[in-house]
Amino acid sequence: MERLEATSELQSRLSSLSFSSFPGITAKQSDNRPLDRLPNTDLSQSCTQSKNQADMEETKGDSEQHSEGNAAAPAEMAPGEGGEENNSAGSCPLSAEMKAAQMPPLTPPTTWTSAAVKELKAKLRTEDDSVVTVYRGDIMTVHVPTVPEAKKVCWEFATDGYDIGFGIYFDWTPVTSRSITVHISESSDDEDEEEELGGPVGNGDVEKGSKSQTNSNLAEIVPVYRQDSHTTVQGGSHDFPGEGTYLLKFDNSYSLWRNKTLYYRVYYSA
Repeated sequence: MERLEATSELQSRLSSLSFSSFPGITAKQSDNRPLDRLPNTDLSQSCTQSKNQADMEETKGDSEQHSEGNAAAPAEMAPGEGGEENNSAGSCPLSAEMKAAQMPPLTPPTTWTSAAVKELKAKLRTEDDSVVTVYRGDIMTVHVPTVPEAKKVCWEFATDGYDIGFGIYFDWTPVTSRSITVHISESSDDEDEEEELGGPVGNGDVEKGSKSQTNSNLAEIVPVYRQDSHTTVQGGSHDFPGEGTYLLKFDNSYSLWRNKTLYYRVYYSA
């Protein structure tokens, strides 16, 4: 009982005490508001936030590089574009070769000779423009276009006293005129006359009787050879390979001194 009374007395004294009883200590009302929530200390969430931020920065950097690459692309493509132009320019010769490859092959002509030289000359003397003089160093080319009414071209010719070169070419260029025309060209060949020459006549230009061809549309049927047209009639025919123009060449370019009198006729046959 005495111990219980002592305890009660001690509690009553403590309850009568106040902060004012202790100098230097001021009373302060306690704040009943709950303490602010502490910062989140979850390390996994912190790492996730750091990783997301790093990914965003990397994506931004890639976007900037991509934009810079697009801006530089036109300058980088310029050489490529020039290269394509160079390739197209360098393909001009190739296009000509492909065009020649697309042309159908030409069949050889049918040729014949005849001893009736006097008869042919007598007949052609009565026809207009059938007797001509091919002067020394010159080449006479007869342009004969194909016509839908016929299927082949035919020719016959003879000369007085001396031979003459003869060859046939075909120009695949579309026909614009149906008239048979004659073209005279001078040769630039300065070689000495060789009347015994038996090979093909050539002087570097197909328009002057050579085998070299500068026109990609031009095809050779018979190269220019010297023909014994002063002793026998030289004749032949050729089936039309398609639309185009025949070039019949009478070549006297190898002769420096002698003009040649030529009797010839060209006609169509069905």
